[in-house]
Amino acid sequence: MTKKMWGGRFEGAAAATVEQYTQSESFDRALYREDILGSKAHATMLGKAGIITPEEARTLCTGLDQVLSEIEAGTFVWKRELEDVHMNIERRLTEIVGPVGGKLHTARSRNDQVALDFRLHVSARLDVWSTALARLVGVLAARAEEHAKTLLPGCTHLQPAQPVSLAQHLLAYAQMFRRDHARVADCLKRVRVSPLGAAALAGTTHPISPAQVAEAVGFPATFANSMDAVSDRDFALEALFCGSVAMMHLSRLCEELILWANPNFGYVRLPDAYSTGSSIMPQKKNPDVCELMRGKTGRVYGALTAVLTLMKGLPLTYNRDMQEDKEPFFDADRTVSSSLAIMADMLAVLEFVPEAMRRALARGFLNATELADYLAAKGLPFREAHHATGAAVALAEKKGVALEALSLDELRSFSPLVEQDVYAVLEFEAAVGRRNLPGGTGPESVAWQIAVLRAWLAG
Repeated sequence: MTKKMWGGRFEGAAAATVEQYTQSESFDRALYREDILGSKAHATMLGKAGIITPEEARTLCTGLDQVLSEIEAGTFVWKRELEDVHMNIERRLTEIVGPVGGKLHTARSRNDQVALDFRLHVSARLDVWSTALARLVGVLAARAEEHAKTLLPGCTHLQPAQPVSLAQHLLAYAQMFRRDHARVADCLKRVRVSPLGAAALAGTTHPISPAQVAEAVGFPATFANSMDAVSDRDFALEALFCGSVAMMHLSRLCEELILWANPNFGYVRLPDAYSTGSSIMPQKKNPDVCELMRGKTGRVYGALTAVLTLMKGLPLTYNRDMQEDKEPFFDADRTVSSSLAIMADMLAVLEFVPEAMRRALARGFLNATELADYLAAKGLPFREAHHATGAAVALAEKKGVALEALSLDELRSFSPLVEQDVYAVLEFEAAVGRRNLPGGTGPESVAWQIAVLRAWLAG
């Protein structure tokens, strides 16, 4: 039996089932880079503080570099009985450098050690999310610029409502993902707080410098309360919330692409690389990537719910329950990272079908609001203009024609304010073109939105 590093007061061995049940090495080995980075920073600080000699600090750092090389070369032997990534690395370090390896844990507990490792990992992964979100915003802005003049029905309640540009539609998603990027950036402020120095829960009597460790690992702040430092997992929860919101936005986009790919819409043609076929129906081209992404959103929500549930009943400070915080984040990270990258790749090559969108404009009387606004601009109270327009739509629907196909006399029968200029107002391009207030679907507004996104991406 391998002697536990914490086993001084124990005589008996843990049951084999308990060994398996309590180990985390099988998944937390993913934190090896962060563990070695934090340990090197800690060793260097111990040397500068005179707690160990400078030579011992250098020996520890050299040994840790060798451990890192072995792990990355695939020659490191992970031992399940050593429980976790921290004990595996420390045991191998001691094998390499001898008894001085036992000095690495001076003024440190696994509690503040794992908290730092996890924060470093979450920080690094949020940087990946941030880059992927910015890339996705850039793809959406580029596709919007291509389709500034492409019109399609804008919907409320999934019913045709008013004409909008495809650019405006895509830019709506660009704004969602830009907010996701901002959320991640704000979250990082609270992730990048070093807990090292909190020790088990009460701090340490050794003359350490937590700020020095924080600086060495690239964190701008240190803990304010040792008990909070080792028991806080808000940073992981907040990161999972950011991931959940980003996945929700991806899922909404997927839902629209799934609908648009249906021949009854026909607004997009899915690339072969992002579609699958049917085992029985040769004609099928299924939007499986979008469907899976929509489904995987629930998986990320589940990770957030799991960690919220994990934390809700824990007293201060560290409790072993908190070992269960990492796998949900690892899983959510794989989903969020891959989903953002795949969506950007897919959107970059997605084929839009403007002629299908144009045909759809002719259905649903999307220019009805234009007639109501036209009458209101002529002095008719809007509620009366709304009523008159509704009656005109009912006539057009009864005749099976578009609103603009009604004769001037027919339109005037609902209001004498209607004149020949109404037909120019009812053109779809005109309806879109008039909406140039900031944020609107008009071409000037769309160009401004794209310019703002370009400047943001460049910055």
